[in-house]
Amino acid sequence: MSTQTFSDKVRAIVKKIPKGKTMTYKQVAAKAGNSKAARAVGAVMRTNYDYSIPCHRVVRSDGGMGGYNRGGSLKKQAILREEAIH
Repeated sequence: MSTQTFSDKVRAIVKKIPKGKTMTYKQVAAKAGNSKAARAVGAVMRTNYDYSIPCHRVVRSDGGMGGYNRGGSLKKQAILREEAIH
């Protein structure tokens, strides 16, 4: 029996966010089983280097972009704008 860690759950949830859609860090945390762990979701995304996991689709509850390791928040905004066109 394998036990999925919180980080594994977060990555699996984020991997399923469709192109052109976003989820907040809090929504991802809640879906992973701990609605108070939004900062932990940020930590998981910050250390994500798997390009199949679209961490740019996770945004702040206040509408802000949050951090983005692959080019900063402006890059994150540009990717989201581009995806929304499709």
